[in-house]
Amino acid sequence: MAAERILIIDDEESIRTVLGYVLEEAGYKVDKAASANEGLQRIHDARPDLVLSDIKMPGKDGISLLGEIRSVDERIPVIILTAFGSVETAVEAMKRGAADYLTKPVSRDELRMTVEKALQFQRLERENEELKSELRDKFQFDNIVGLSPVMNALFDVMRKIAPTDVSVLITGESGTGKELVARALHFNSPRRNKRMVAVNCAAIPADLLESELFGHVKGAFTGAIRDKTGKFELADGGTVFLDEIGAMPLTLQAKLLRTLQEREIERVGDEKTVAVDVRVIAATNRSLPQLIGRGEFRDDLYYRLNVVPLELPPLRDRLSDIPLLVRHFAQKSATAAGSAVEFTSSALKAMEDYSWPGNVRELENFCERVILMRSGNRIGEKAVRLQLESLAESARETSRITITTLPEIERRAIADALEAAGWNRSLAARNLGIPRHVLLYRLKKFNIKPPRDRKY
Repeated sequence: MAAERILIIDDEESIRTVLGYVLEEAGYKVDKAASANEGLQRIHDARPDLVLSDIKMPGKDGISLLGEIRSVDERIPVIILTAFGSVETAVEAMKRGAADYLTKPVSRDELRMTVEKALQFQRLERENEELKSELRDKFQFDNIVGLSPVMNALFDVMRKIAPTDVSVLITGESGTGKELVARALHFNSPRRNKRMVAVNCAAIPADLLESELFGHVKGAFTGAIRDKTGKFELADGGTVFLDEIGAMPLTLQAKLLRTLQEREIERVGDEKTVAVDVRVIAATNRSLPQLIGRGEFRDDLYYRLNVVPLELPPLRDRLSDIPLLVRHFAQKSATAAGSAVEFTSSALKAMEDYSWPGNVRELENFCERVILMRSGNRIGEKAVRLQLESLAESARETSRITITTLPEIERRAIADALEAAGWNRSLAARNLGIPRHVLLYRLKKFNIKPPRDRKY
């Protein structure tokens, strides 16, 4: 990395010489100016990485100079040099944006440490801005690949709602790109410079999810040895993405609904409320209306989340996008490997003939595998079909060993029996071969309720 450049502005030549010597010895490039006006001219000619400026100089003082430097480029850190006993002036400079101050006479070690600390902070700021820029580029709408009519219609809606704060419910099968769409909405919104915090509601145990979302105070429960900040507070000013929202427990759904309505959260174990400003984007691969019918999801929360619904189509409904997606994945692979990869038209046709139950995620993984196994940079139909046969066989093996938990089997059996009996509990109990009171216990245990248009 090229040596960083430091500009020293001081009307005393001896100070400029001593400071310059120490900094050059530390490996920095040093430029010097004897006045504020000369220093400003040097900054206009070539931006330094850091400025060291005396606070008291003839003509224009360091405070005025600081304001002018920041108007030219506020990213340049400025360290103020002040005489002993002028701390008040130095504090004023800090309030106006100075990175730090040093009191004369300046020791060698203190100078090096202060300069390095300011430059390190500037490097982190620059890296952070570059990362944000990369994220903005990555999650532009143009980077969601698709030219099919259904995708163009989706893009039209996304462009309209991205600048707003409306809640969005993204639905679609696994692998259709729900989180990618959520991030595109966030990074194309006014909240882009704040956090987007993602939470997978299905991956966190039910008894921990409340603390994860809203935080807790010390002593709220066994193991709460310190205060914890929840995801909603962490995302203040930004976006919370609630993936797999259908897996959220009913008791927690009520608290989430209150948060959406009141724009405030209550930490576990705390009576005080905390105001939060977040946009909520939720996603699910399950049918929330069906969950509502089974009493597993609150209809009022559904309507609050579903202000704007976005349904992502499965890949089998946008087969015309497969060549675009494959070329996109091949280009990503070429960037990583340093060599271009091309799929023949017959290879692309073979991929269009496959159903892709895992959708875009499965297609991407498939392309990555084919590219890794290739014998050359041009991939033909034979290589693709060989891998497709392996993929289909794996899917058949998986379908043979699908595992369902016993409570889920029991809950489904009860729900099916009630539906078949027209929600007559006595008849359903007889059909199941269990006493009526046992059925009533199971209904309470599994929180099974009739659809809104039915009564027991």
